[in-house]
Amino acid sequence: MAALQEIRAELAGEGGLLADALLDDGWSAESEELGARVAAGPRAAADPAAYAFVVEAIHEGHLLHDGRSRLLDQSDPDLALLAGDRLYALGLERLAALGDLEAVAILAEVISRCAQARAEGTPQLAAEAWEDATRQLAGDVAP
Repeated sequence: MAALQEIRAELAGEGGLLADALLDDGWSAESEELGARVAAGPRAAADPAAYAFVVEAIHEGHLLHDGRSRLLDQSDPDLALLAGDRLYALGLERLAALGDLEAVAILAEVISRCAQARAEGTPQLAAEAWEDATRQLAGDVAP
């Protein structure tokens, strides 16, 4: 199961407002590029699907805060903000369960940098944060 499909199934299974706000499946494999890059790296060798899920959940959280969600209707900005927080937490929770504290630190840093970019109105800094984190997690550069 692709990461976004698994995240969607998780939210649907929880029920409630987020389940009600889910959009129809309409994404492609290209929309999961970050998760796929990390899953292909040496860090994820033991469980590539888990790493793809983590990265895509946290990226989706970012998109709900400052972008266009691939999974949820964003017509209610308050719900979108809460949904983004829920996906950040879901991703970090899954990552902590994997025991990869270095990756937790990398993704916590990307969340922080994206929040700063949003506050400063500099979306290119958020894109750079995601590129840096993806390279580190995929093993392309040292953290």
